[in-house]
Amino acid sequence: MNSAELIKNKIKNSRVAVLGLGVSNVPLVELLLECGNEITVHDKRDVENIGNIAKRFQDMGVKFVTGERYLDNIRADVIFRSPGIRSDIGSIPYAVENGAVLTSEMELFFELTPAKIIAITGSDGKTTTTTVTYKLLEKELEGVGRKVFVGGNIGTPLLDKVGEMTEDDVAVLELSSFQLFTMKRSPSRAVLTNITPNHLDWHADMDEYTDAKCNIFRNGAEHLTTNGANEICQKKLGETKIESTAFSATLSKEELIKQNPNVKSVIYLKNNVICYFDGENETEILDAKDILVPGAHNIENYMAAISATWGLVSLDTIRYVAKTFGGVQHRLEFVRELDGVRYYNSSIDSSPTRTAAALSALPKAPIVICGGYDKNIPFEPLARALCERARAVVLTGATSEKIYDALQAEPDFSEDKLLVKTEKDFGRAVICAKELAKDGDIVLLSPACASFDAFKNFEERGNCFKNIVKGF
Repeated sequence: MNSAELIKNKIKNSRVAVLGLGVSNVPLVELLLECGNEITVHDKRDVENIGNIAKRFQDMGVKFVTGERYLDNIRADVIFRSPGIRSDIGSIPYAVENGAVLTSEMELFFELTPAKIIAITGSDGKTTTTTVTYKLLEKELEGVGRKVFVGGNIGTPLLDKVGEMTEDDVAVLELSSFQLFTMKRSPSRAVLTNITPNHLDWHADMDEYTDAKCNIFRNGAEHLTTNGANEICQKKLGETKIESTAFSATLSKEELIKQNPNVKSVIYLKNNVICYFDGENETEILDAKDILVPGAHNIENYMAAISATWGLVSLDTIRYVAKTFGGVQHRLEFVRELDGVRYYNSSIDSSPTRTAAALSALPKAPIVICGGYDKNIPFEPLARALCERARAVVLTGATSEKIYDALQAEPDFSEDKLLVKTEKDFGRAVICAKELAKDGDIVLLSPACASFDAFKNFEERGNCFKNIVKGF
């Protein structure tokens, strides 16, 4: 049975509202059209700005409601929410009160796929953990007739692939707090890499953000992997009865067990070797120095991926992937060396904790380009990390003044020790970093902020950085 037939059995002869025509909702609309539903797309952009896909859908009978009041008067039996649209705005609550079913492309995928789902979320590390999890399974299952799919927030919608999947296959998903906000289903195996302040421009507060993240395991997960050294994750481990594994690159086996008494197993470093303890037996898995991608945070990403696939992949597979996988674009990505200066693109670093992790992964204090869109998260941790680990910082974008204020408030800050420059324009900031660098230096793009003040997404920002650097 193909994907459209599966959806038709679930949703047929219904009035369907699709809120936001983003990447994941385009294939959704195409599948819904095959099912004979009456479809209305609600999008803030007008049809001309959405582009050719909107005009094609109009020709196929899809109605459009656009403009500032695009969420007024939603009339539907089923509402598909785009991840970036909150469920408590416009007429969405009224429509739900009057019987409409609120769901999403991702939740429909959970309902329809026969494949085993492993899903990863967290404030930091989720894309690398998702990619490593996928590569472990891909390597283990090659040539045995089973398929591994990867998608979700990592950029690939999977709903149109659900008809190809069988119960022997595995779907590895990266899920954001936006996708999890209204999620009422959980994967078989859930991974919560950590929770630190993030996206507080969208979520009402830290509690709401945390609750959204925890939807990944609280609706039927069979196993939870999470960070046993993260305070919020520790609290959630203490509250759940789900079979759980705690990991940490900083706590010993004994400390992990003491601080997380509810867990069944723990993953930790012992003499720089990643080890797994199931309560009775200890297994030495991987020497951390064999992990090709740099940084302590990537050791923890491997720990999370190992736990997510424990019992599904061999130790040989884990060791092979660690030694051969070079990392994900825009995550401490080496761009070039010029005049003795090495340039790294870590545009994915959209929070202070990510930038702190990137700084700790490098062998030398870098010149850091920081700043971007304001997500209303505190910059005190960033200021501390910059003072401890950077040689100079070039501030740019909408948050440059906020970051500078946080630096001035940091007790250890001194412009004699940490040179600070400000260039509001991103291109000028990159040039300024080059001018500050000398033979042996590292220039690192690690913004600690989202990109939306100047770019569509972090990929566009990272590609812009790489193009400027390659053009020097």
